[in-house]
Amino acid sequence: MSDKPLVVIGAGGTGGHMFPAAAFADEMVSRGWEVGLISDDRGLRYADKFPADWKMEVKAASPNLRKPWTLPGTALKLRAGVNAAAKRFKQKQKPALVAGFGGYPAYPALSAGRRLGIPLLIHEQNAVLGRVNRAFAGKAAVVASGFERLDRLPGGANHHPIGNPVRAPIAAVRDIPFPSMDAELTIFITGGSQGARILGEAIPLAIANHIPAPLRVRLHVVQQVREEQMDQVRAIYDKVQVNATLQSFFSDMPDRLAAAHLVIARSGAGTVSEIAAVGRPSILIPLKIAMDNHQEANAEGLVEAGGADMLLEDNLYPNLLGELIALRLREANNLAVRAAAAKALGNVRAAQDLADLAEQIASDR
Repeated sequence: MSDKPLVVIGAGGTGGHMFPAAAFADEMVSRGWEVGLISDDRGLRYADKFPADWKMEVKAASPNLRKPWTLPGTALKLRAGVNAAAKRFKQKQKPALVAGFGGYPAYPALSAGRRLGIPLLIHEQNAVLGRVNRAFAGKAAVVASGFERLDRLPGGANHHPIGNPVRAPIAAVRDIPFPSMDAELTIFITGGSQGARILGEAIPLAIANHIPAPLRVRLHVVQQVREEQMDQVRAIYDKVQVNATLQSFFSDMPDRLAAAHLVIARSGAGTVSEIAAVGRPSILIPLKIAMDNHQEANAEGLVEAGGADMLLEDNLYPNLLGELIALRLREANNLAVRAAAAKALGNVRAAQDLADLAEQIASDR
């Protein structure tokens, strides 16, 4: 058994939960902690490089109220996951702290921790508290959040808005200045893992048909495009001779963000936090089907600060988007001001701040 204090992280389902959890884990390891990760098979797909001393797979599933006949099976899976986590905590090493980052794969670790009287730390990436974090927020020592706004927070919860932990490569490009607008103008378009199809349909038409030619010839469009849309999008740009770099995935996201004069993106918590950390103006298009409309809430802070525009999916018409892009790119000074406004909201120390909270909670036991 290790003589290091142990923090067990419960997270999973998507990269949106796993990536900030990994940044927090990195920081805890650097402070001499042992880190354990509990997730399900989906979450562990994102965990090849997760900085954990051990990883444990548990069964977990999201309750589907639209299919009530599945609820008993879901409950059995979650109970099995809780029992497995509790057994490990009792037989191997009792954690000093359990940290939950959301998603139903976090439920077993948090529930087992509460059963055994272990302090709980919650981190919510979005501006609306997710269902699992909501279930434990009133019992947690601290509920940390990625945004100042946090809807669905129960009364009496100990809320600390600290920002979202961002990857080290994002933090590394924060000091790169906003690029000169004397020649080429770069638009970086990223669609995220969900709902990217409509972006691939509307944005190329907006740029090709609704931006004046003298401005359009200066553009370098860097766009994440679904594989099945690649030929269609390329044809639209080629027809009007727009310089376009199209890929289904960008492994150099930090460099692409730093080189951009304008970012067009969904408003997932990680995307919004990375745009703010690097300090680039953006047009945010919240995913309409996001749970509790959380992507619209995520975008609110950047919009209110003057660092972003928000265009709802129901209003995503090529003419409206093209006119907005043209308006922003014509105003070099204003765009730089918007970049600074975004950057002022960015926090690249969120992982350290969260680790400070974790160590304080553990020392207060």
